Parts: sequence; structure tokens; C-alpha cells
Amino acid sequence: MKHKNIILYAGKIPELTVENVQKLGQKTRRKHRVALIYDSKKKNPFPIPEGVDIVLSCDLDSDEAITKTLLPYFEEIIAVVVRGDSVVPQLQKIIPHLPYVKTSTVQSLKWATDKIAMRQMFSYYDKTITPPFTVVHNAKKVTLKKIEEDVGFPVVVKPAGLAASLLVSVCFHEEELEKVLKTTFRKIRTIYKEANGRGEPSVLVEQFMEGEMYSVDAYIGSKGNISFCPLVHVKTGRSIGFDDFFGYQRITPTTLNKEDIEEAEEVATRSVYSLRLRSTSAHIELLKTNQGWKVIEVGPRLGGFRHVMYIKSFGINHSANDVLIRTSEKPIIPKKVLGHTAVFQFFAKDEGVLTKLTGIKKAQELRSFFSIEVNKKLGDRCLYAKNGGKSVFDIILFNKDRSELLADIRRLEQMVEIETETRSSGNNTKKTSSKPKKVATKIAQK
Repeated sequence: MKHKNIILYAGKIPELTVENVQKLGQKTRRKHRVALIYDSKKKNPFPIPEGVDIVLSCDLDSDEAITKTLLPYFEEIIAVVVRGDSVVPQLQKIIPHLPYVKTSTVQSLKWATDKIAMRQMFSYYDKTITPPFTVVHNAKKVTLKKIEEDVGFPVVVKPAGLAASLLVSVCFHEEELEKVLKTTFRKIRTIYKEANGRGEPSVLVEQFMEGEMYSVDAYIGSKGNISFCPLVHVKTGRSIGFDDFFGYQRITPTTLNKEDIEEAEEVATRSVYSLRLRSTSAHIELLKTNQGWKVIEVGPRLGGFRHVMYIKSFGINHSANDVLIRTSEKPIIPKKVLGHTAVFQFFAKDEGVLTKLTGIKKAQELRSFFSIEVNKKLGDRCLYAKNGGKSVFDIILFNKDRSELLADIRRLEQMVEIETETRSSGNNTKKTSSKPKKVATKIAQK
């Protein structure tokens, strides 16, 4: 047997991966190599970071091609990693060819990336952790009646195989539901293709739950042992006035007490077990309701922005732990709080062409400023997340003192202004601005 030291990433490799693997090697006193494999039939849309040791491409629909591609490294691969729901299907095609590498099963990954299959597995395992739901294929009157009888209003409409709040809407009455379903079925195949949707396009309708949203990342061992990272409090776009569910604000540590955290972790554990996940990291979204903790969904991967949030606030090397758990090594989870981290994703209040964006430079002068990524420039079209849009910009703040962080959050929300212009019939234009007449309006426009 050759020395097992290759960490194989399926589909894409995030930035800083090589650096994190090197840090992992220093802790474990093992030198690892980083490899990437992706589907040759598709143009790889993800940049390959410097320092990647091995880059492989082949037809992932061909067992022969996968076998021949992996054969030179077969005995040296110690772990296979996936980062992102959109590339999980590539991992599923590779798993049968790596029988001696510890992974989740192909079926468990299917359950964890299809919202309908996920709800069904939750319900089979423990109905108390998930809301009532149904699956629909059209917007006919008989379908609307079935939804009202089986689920009841208000409801959330969401496609089964899409992430990032794509095509997710809440409906409070039959007329609104009919309109949303017609729009969803008209757009669904196009957006599935554009966003690398998983499986055959289908639509889940579930009971809308009121409560505070949280998320937690976990490391699941090969025998079902679970280690939890600290919880993150999430504010969605809907909570600040948008008709959209994008993640507006994420902040950690939370102010939850020990009992709340233990109850959240217990429900999260049941959701993981219901999907039979193992040898993987998981991102679990939860809702704290008056009826207890409920599971929104589970993803077999790291949560967005979590590596930065955890390493800044706790010194947890999330990316390295993502590898450790796949090699039966114990993840390293420091408990000491180093500070408070907040991530914001700013969207335009109204869809249209971006005509004004101010406050970016001032934001970078805040004492809590850590990093920023601007995704839109003047002239670009802004869409809501539910319609496939990206944020105008993402910003990360960090401060050792929570009160100082909250003060800078307040300053940030007051200094940013996003303005869009929409074109109506007759070539007339309509401008919409995020400039607030009151605080709530300003926050809502991001």
C-alpha cells in the first residue's frame, strides 16, 4: 500500500484550501497533497487556487473514465471532500469508486440535497422536528385545495433541488399561492439549469413557521458521533422587510443560554440521524419557535462564511476540521470566545439596474471592518435572491467587544445607500432608492 496523503476535492476547491491543509499537516504532523476532480463535460466555472497538487477531469457519467482517472492515485486518497450543494452530484458519482475512503453514502447525500426527500426522511424519523408539507406539480385549483387542506396557510413554496433561497416564496392566501406557483413552474427549469439544480425540478409546499432563525455546523464521524460548532444567529431578508429569504445578517456568538443550545443540538442531531449522514460536515438551519426547535434544512457541507466566522470568533479552523472528520480524526474545537463576528449580504430594495451605490468606502473605515466583496457595479442588474440574484456586496465585521460591533452595525446600516432604476412601459423609467426616511426603510433596502 502506498502512503495515503491525498485529499480529493470534488467539483471545486475554495480559496485558502491549500493554506488550511498545510496548517492541518502541521497539527497532525502529516504532509498532505490537495487534488481536484471535476466533470470534463462541463466547463469548470470555479477558479483553481495556486498550490493545488493534482488537477483531474473526466466524464463523471462514465465508470470507465472515473476508474482510469483515479487509478494512479487510488491507494493514496485518504479523504474526499465536497464544498457546496451544487457539486454534491459530482461527489455522488465518485463515491462508488473509492470504497476504502470514509464518506456518506450516495443515498444519504441524495436525501440531504433534495428538499422533498429530506422532509420525508425527517417525517419518518421524527415528525416533531419538521412542519407539515406536500409536493405539487402544477397550479390547478384541485392542487390549491389540497395544499389548504393538508398544510394550511401561510405556506412556503420552495423548489426541491435549489439552494441560496432561489424561487423561495411565502404565501398567505390562495390567490397569492396560485400566482407564485404559476411563476415558479414557468421559471423552474431555466433556473435549475443556470444554478446547477439537483434532480428533476419539483416543488415543495410546507407550513410557514414563525420564529428566530439560527444555524449550526457540525462534524459527523463514521460511527455517528457528532461535534457541534457554536450556533449562529441569522436574520433573513424577510425579517427586515423584504419579500425574500436571503441571509441578511449572520452573527456569532449568540445570546442563547446553555439550555437553548443543548435543545437546539438535540434537534440537530435527530435531523442528521434521519438523513443517515456520516463522515462529513453538515450545515443545519433551525428555527426557534413557541413549539420548540424545528429544522429548516440540512446540507452535507460547510455553511456559507462559516470558516471566517468560526476562526475569527473562536479560533476554529473549520476547513481543516472538514478534512479531519473524513479521516476519522477528532476535530479541534476551541471553546474560548475571541470576539464577535457579523456577516452582511446587502441586496437592492427593488429589482432593476444599479444606478447608485454609496457607503462602501466609509464602511471600510469602521473599526470593526474585516473584509468586503463587491458583486455588482453600476449598470449591473439587481435581482432578488428568490429570482436568482446575487447580493450587491457582502461585508464581514469583527470586534472583540460585542457592544462596539453592534454600534458599527448600526453605522453600517445608516451609511449604505443602494439605488436602482426600473424601466416601465413606454420606456419611462422609475428610480427606487435605499436612502431611508427612517431606520427600518434603510435596513430593508439592503
